[in-house]
Amino acid sequence: MSNNADGASEHATARAQLDALWHRGREFLGSDYAILGGAMSWVSERNLVAAISNSGGFGVIACGSLEPPGLREEIAATFGLTDKPFGVNLITMHPELDGLIDCCLDFEVGHIVLAGGLPPVDAIDRIKSGGAKVLCFAPTLSVARKLLRRGVDAFIIEGMEAGGHTGPVATGVLSQEILPELREVPVFVGGGIGRGESIAAFLEMGASGVQLGTRFVCAEESIAHANFKQAFIRSNARDAQPSVQLDPKFPVIPVRAIVNKATVLFMETQRDVIARFRAGEVDQKAAQLEIERFWAGALRSAVIDGDIDHGSVMAGQSVGMVTREQPMSDIIGELVEQTLTTLARRPEA
Repeated sequence: MSNNADGASEHATARAQLDALWHRGREFLGSDYAILGGAMSWVSERNLVAAISNSGGFGVIACGSLEPPGLREEIAATFGLTDKPFGVNLITMHPELDGLIDCCLDFEVGHIVLAGGLPPVDAIDRIKSGGAKVLCFAPTLSVARKLLRRGVDAFIIEGMEAGGHTGPVATGVLSQEILPELREVPVFVGGGIGRGESIAAFLEMGASGVQLGTRFVCAEESIAHANFKQAFIRSNARDAQPSVQLDPKFPVIPVRAIVNKATVLFMETQRDVIARFRAGEVDQKAAQLEIERFWAGALRSAVIDGDIDHGSVMAGQSVGMVTREQPMSDIIGELVEQTLTTLARRPEA
């Protein structure tokens, strides 16, 4: 048998292995590949979401602060760009959560991701009674168990390597804590994934699929400003750092982003505000509000306007694996091929 024939046989075997490993995730999402797009505000809009879905993955619209009319427009526009399945990510703290859920149900969006805290039971019930599936983030196994009892259909576990708002535990540790124990529903793993070798490893640990965000920012279809994309291409893993809290009396929700001038200014702002509080010039509530407002509009400023010095350049630690701008189909194609190559190298049982 020729070497080419051997290679083709190994590739076919690896393909069968991959199909088996993420069969549950593919069936749940209705996509060719069990690769979820992470919902990134201002980035995960109609163009990127449709590109992910058209390339065989599963795009997810980041609703963020959109109100129902804006979300309706975004969903309709996405349907105009793809006939493949995609989902919508909703923030549970949004004051118009019920209206946003209704928007998704009116358009028959099949999957809704609830993020930003423990979702209300009535929101889960509303989604499921409308015929859609509910995905939630599981920061711990106990939270996952609680949400499972409430009727959640699938989970995403996202480690601290992820960009944007992030938790305190690494992806590898979360996966070891949750994947062996949670088998009732599909579980997707995200945070720091940038290559197929990692995808293969998490699938073999029991994940039904994976979630990637940072790796997709520099897709040609992404509307992110050229400056924003170049910041990703120039950066390495160590450049993506979580925001730092100076005083426990003034909590700061960790946000992982590429260090820039704004990062330094944020530290100076915290020091100044805390000093004024201690001097009795402002009360605690006013001081906390001033700290929280520092980043208001900063993400849009970076993503849309290209101000990568004073804006928030949210990125995961996999940013070092983003080396150039590519078509989305090439990015997903590379990820799948790397996964297949990794599986093909595994010794036969």
